[in-house]
Amino acid sequence: MHTGRITLALYNSYDPRSFREAHRRALARAGPLALAFDYNLAVFGFPFPQELQTPTEISEWVATTTSIGEHGGFLKELTAKGRFQTFPYPDKGFPPQLGEIILTTRKPDEKKKITAEEVAEMVKRGQSVMLVFGLGPKGAPKEVFKMTKYHLDITPGGYSLETCTAMGATAGAMAYLLKH
Repeated sequence: MHTGRITLALYNSYDPRSFREAHRRALARAGPLALAFDYNLAVFGFPFPQELQTPTEISEWVATTTSIGEHGGFLKELTAKGRFQTFPYPDKGFPPQLGEIILTTRKPDEKKKITAEEVAEMVKRGQSVMLVFGLGPKGAPKEVFKMTKYHLDITPGGYSLETCTAMGATAGAMAYLLKH
């Protein structure tokens, strides 16, 4: 069994001041993925309404506004287990307690490229990892490419996937590789 932890991370690449339907949908879809595969979930730079201060308040609010993921129930369950966290945009780097930071991208820097098999081996050896997904039409911004040590393309050759599709493909692939 693996001893490292995987965190799925959504990085807001939309307007940092306006909470959009895409934010809500991504959260509602990421919750069940994290819960199903025993991963954590973190979000960065999400412009939640001011009255929502805690992950519990956020997950309960999302649950009242979506039918995805058992009406947000899976995100609420993940949150109740202490496995959903929110963070501001990282200025100088991501929180180290979340593990080795790996950007998921269809255009990995050749010097930073890592395979899904290598990520799984890291986790099997006890290293926690955070898989960062850029949420927005252009994916993660350039500064995120620079501040991440590794880049993972989950497809066999640079195919562009919508964020939630990429999360599902990556979560499933990692779960499979961790069992084999």
